[in-house]
Amino acid sequence: MAIYMNLWTECTGFNWDEGNVNKNWEKHGVADFECEEVFFNQPLIVRHDPKHSQHEARFYALGRTDSNRPLFVAFTVRRKLIRVISAREMTRRERRVYEADDEQEKPENPSYI
Repeated sequence: MAIYMNLWTECTGFNWDEGNVNKNWEKHGVADFECEEVFFNQPLIVRHDPKHSQHEARFYALGRTDSNRPLFVAFTVRRKLIRVISAREMTRRERRVYEADDEQEKPENPSYI
């Protein structure tokens, strides 16, 4: 699994399948640019998705857009490019996981308070 986890960090851009360009918008109201924003904002949680990795390594990301919209993004990596498979708003459960992880990242006694 550790091998897979480093795979997406070496990506240099995104690859959008012409047949799926507007799929996330039509199904879930998520624009392609929002999917991309998730990967540039913190915190970002990325996990390997072995359940959906029969033919290629698949991952999912929990993150936020520039407008703070919480998204779940399923993706794979091809030739150092992130290829989004599906994107939607996080479920309540996913949001709890995401927010719990975000709380762990914050220092207990921040010096800026």
